Amino acid sequence: MQGRPDAVMDRPGSAQGFPALRAVCEWEHTMSADQFLNRYMDSVLEGHRQACRDVLEEALTTGIDPRTIYRKIIWPAMENTERLYRADRINLATEHMATRISRTLADQLQAKLTRQSPNGKRVLITCADGEPEELGAQMSADLFEADGWDVYFVGGGVPNDEVLSLVGDLRPDMLVIFGTQPAGVANVRRLIDLVRQVGANPTMNIMISGGVFNRADGLWKEVNADLFAATAADALAVAAKAEPREPQVLIPGAPKKRRRRRRPPLLAGAEA
Repeated sequence: MQGRPDAVMDRPGSAQGFPALRAVCEWEHTMSADQFLNRYMDSVLEGHRQACRDVLEEALTTGIDPRTIYRKIIWPAMENTERLYRADRINLATEHMATRISRTLADQLQAKLTRQSPNGKRVLITCADGEPEELGAQMSADLFEADGWDVYFVGGGVPNDEVLSLVGDLRPDMLVIFGTQPAGVANVRRLIDLVRQVGANPTMNIMISGGVFNRADGLWKEVNADLFAATAADALAVAAKAEPREPQVLIPGAPKKRRRRRRPPLLAGAEA
């Protein structure tokens, strides 16, 4: 079960040793979180900051842990807001306002996340240059950190060569690229190709998450990423199972692909 169990799990004779009862507790929390999500969506789309804060505080008092609030309330609210915006059911002002409210509350909730022991792994997280993308990447960073990862979150708008430099300096186990928009797919491919060609960290896995990759099946493979996860919760599960990437090794004596030499242009007046 993700996150800290509710209070009943801490009592002797509780569900901790009984998988079926533990599953019931998790199901009840999910149902409860869904109810809070509906209220949160109403308030966040109206721009009511205090009402949104009240919803999350009430969720905490009922025993829903901060990690579940991230995964079951703030994250789906972010996705729903983007879905409404893409469908032209809300305007840009509403989308920005809702996203910034959620980011403020995620900032406040982050300190309440229960942290696991360090796992000795390091992750570098970057994202597209936009408010929703920053929010999703930030929540991913918070959840990775709570799971024991050493997290470096650079946000959006960072040039590829600077990301490459960080990869070389930090030597992370994982590079996560979050929230790419359709226009940014080619740049993601360039970044991945650059990292691989330079060989700055050959065993590092590159994970794609969110954005257009969630809506286009298999697109993550076309940009040569190693892993894909639709949500932050999925990213944690995929990252936990990932083995170090097999570095590409050049075999001595293997034939190299020769580049075709281009003919020089004919001089003016010369015959073909």
